Amino acid sequence: MTSGSGDAWVYGPDGGRFWGRFGAAGLLVHHPERGVLLQHRALWSHFGDTWGLPGGARHEGETAVEAAFREAREEAGVPADLLRISFTSVLDLGFWSYTTVVAEAVEAFEPVISDSESIALRWVLPGDIADFPLHPAFASSWPDLHLRIKNPSAA
Repeated sequence: MTSGSGDAWVYGPDGGRFWGRFGAAGLLVHHPERGVLLQHRALWSHFGDTWGLPGGARHEGETAVEAAFREAREEAGVPADLLRISFTSVLDLGFWSYTTVVAEAVEAFEPVISDSESIALRWVLPGDIADFPLHPAFASSWPDLHLRIKNPSAA
């Protein structure tokens, strides 16, 4: 059960800002034939007009998995019942954390833009992802995430 909204900026010791009072989480959905579901982020969002994962601020008392699934449903209509969690990857800065929840779609589905945070949603083959203007944090984490998706024992 969740209570307070986590929708607020957190500022790091160097002045960098991070979205989510209780941290944040995103969902990397991959499908064997369709690829990875990417979200073209709204212009007004943090690092807007880049491609990344559906996700956002965790609410108070919400686990990272719950937040990632909720955000992906809200932003892209991702059906949780068609997903199987593969692994999670956590960036922990001490004062703030971001968890990438990686899940395989066990059945193909069409994502749906269901709020103003998405300009577009698209399935992208893994080899083509680096060709997109990516959210900087996703760009830096993608090589390791891709390796782990291709070879789960590399974790």
